[in-house]
Amino acid sequence: MPEENNNIFSNFFKINIAGELVSSLIVILIIVILSLIVGILAAKHDPLKKPKGLLLIAEIGVNFFDNFARDLVGTALPNFGGFIMGVAMYLFISFIFGLTGLPSPVTYMAVPLSLGLTTFLLIHYTSARYTKWRYFKRYIDPIPIFLPINLISMWAPLLSLTLRLFGNAIAGWALLSIVEYALRDLSSTLFSFIQSEWNQVFLAPLPLAILHAYFDVFSGLIQTFVFILLTSIFIGQEIPEDITLNTMERRKN
Repeated sequence: MPEENNNIFSNFFKINIAGELVSSLIVILIIVILSLIVGILAAKHDPLKKPKGLLLIAEIGVNFFDNFARDLVGTALPNFGGFIMGVAMYLFISFIFGLTGLPSPVTYMAVPLSLGLTTFLLIHYTSARYTKWRYFKRYIDPIPIFLPINLISMWAPLLSLTLRLFGNAIAGWALLSIVEYALRDLSSTLFSFIQSEWNQVFLAPLPLAILHAYFDVFSGLIQTFVFILLTSIFIGQEIPEDITLNTMERRKN
């Protein structure tokens, strides 16, 4: 299935490019368009009136992710909720993008790796920003002889986030492909009296619709939540507790 979709994109654009990357650009375009629409609606909205429709959904989403980030990361990173919201939107839309029949971006290793690498860099940037020179002490704790082990273990969040996303996405795609091919063969056998390729489509729609609802929608929602949860926890752990408390006190004052 991915090869067929990739061929469609390659034939259309006349360039050799992975179909999942094109899907990723489409997902980003969808998010940009939605953001522009919400921005225009917010600019025209009367602040004294209750928001409705898409603006109300956007406000609920912003409040949810701001509270989510504040609970897990604290107030030291005031704009972290916006980052998490953007990642969550991209991931969830990427998972359900397979419903269109086009390749899902998360089934291409480069996409989960890029998301995992973004979190990995933020983890170490946050740690270096708030702990200064103490950042390097983490590599020789509890004693300097642990330096090689600590240098290896530092890559654990990157591997964990990347492989979890890619593994779940590719497993869902593989199972859907196997079931689809099996149902097509069974349908063509049972309805072989119909002398047409249409004899393959009678058994597939309902089972595939149920599986797509689970792997693309439900599982996609779960994997999106797990990713942003782990990202928030990993980054929140790098902020010293005294800095978080001081930031909260300043905001209260």
